[in-house]
Amino acid sequence: MPLPASTARPLRVLVIDDEANIRVTLGLCLEAEGHEVCTCATAGEALATVARQACDLVFLDVRLGTANGLDLIPRILAESPWAKVVVITASASAETAIAAMDRGAADYLPKPFTPAQVQLVTRKAVEQRQLELRLGSMARTADAPDGAEEFTTTSSDMRQALDLARRLAPSDVTLLVRGEPGVGKSRLARAIHAWSGRTPDAFAEVSCRTESAEALEADLFGLSARDLPDAPPAQRGCIAMCGGGTLVLDEISATPAAVQPKLVRLLHDREYERVNDFVARRADLRVVATTTRDLEHEAASGALRADLLLAVNIVQIDLPPLRRRPEDVRLLAERFRSAAARKARRTIGGFAPEAMDALVRHAWPGNLRELRDVVERAVLQCETSTIGLEHLPPALVIPDAPDADELLPLQTVEEMHIRRVLASAHSIEAAAAVLGIDPATLWRRRKRYGM
Repeated sequence: MPLPASTARPLRVLVIDDEANIRVTLGLCLEAEGHEVCTCATAGEALATVARQACDLVFLDVRLGTANGLDLIPRILAESPWAKVVVITASASAETAIAAMDRGAADYLPKPFTPAQVQLVTRKAVEQRQLELRLGSMARTADAPDGAEEFTTTSSDMRQALDLARRLAPSDVTLLVRGEPGVGKSRLARAIHAWSGRTPDAFAEVSCRTESAEALEADLFGLSARDLPDAPPAQRGCIAMCGGGTLVLDEISATPAAVQPKLVRLLHDREYERVNDFVARRADLRVVATTTRDLEHEAASGALRADLLLAVNIVQIDLPPLRRRPEDVRLLAERFRSAAARKARRTIGGFAPEAMDALVRHAWPGNLRELRDVVERAVLQCETSTIGLEHLPPALVIPDAPDADELLPLQTVEEMHIRRVLASAHSIEAAAAVLGIDPATLWRRRKRYGM
């Protein structure tokens, strides 16, 4: 697991030594380099500290009273697998160095040492972090699917949203991404994580839609060591797993009431406790929340705590639906066609004019997800070099609209529009979002019109 912080941030350093003058000397040297330093005198104090807060670099004395400092190395790395442990000792020997490396130590520093030696070891740890971040980023880029087409746009609203996301990505501020289903909220959250410079692999997305508050709490915060004695940190909750990275809370408005105050504490104080555990732990992460709903309405109705709304809605990024970006449909459709053709090993030259016109006219209640699915199916069904109307779903082949001079009852117009949206939507929720009504209201309309 990579280091949990970007190279622009100071190291979190833990000094474990039973000699006060060593703790003071190391602390002064490290703070002069701009790092955050915490010191401990005993093994018990050190274990309690690493349980509460992750660290990047540890200076560990071999002799801690009657305890053997080397025995702490596996337990430190269990909580902070990315940490670089530097063993310090007055009785330097090859045997001690080998034993330290075998247990996971990254370096070895004999006493007495000079400030220059401390600086050299620390800077080596920084260089190792930079290398790990670069390698992790390269691996992630090589393995990740091509998502660039999701952000192809000529829409000024979409460009403004992307520009805001890029500007805020390097900060730690909590972001709220709003938009309809399928508009690309999760993809934007991943892009924000990539742009942030945080640990490439330290990314987790948790859906707050759950039937069990207990399950969501365990998924987020993890269980105590008593409940999972042999589990690595990655299985002790998503917060621990994405330490130093980004946590995405999908559909924050659906969070069960029992979990909401714990999220408020996480967002405000960056602290949390595991289930059945009472140790306050530090969370080194950035939070991106997503929602399809009006959070102010949810708070007014009592479904969402007012303090959670304030905590999560610090900066809001609104992604416009695809029907408000008709100029992007042609660009996106061609990108999706090219990617799908490569994947299927087919030669598809493009769209027939009438097929592209049908794509542009469509309301796309499912947004990017629906457009991608439609294009991928068309590529698989197409046996010629061009995608035509016959390769598109019937709902996209829209009949001519009523004559502009024809006067129709409002109820008829409403029924026609609802039927059209329902024919295109992938779910009742998506259709309701397009229509601007809640699913219960849409259910009543369907019943009224015999749909």
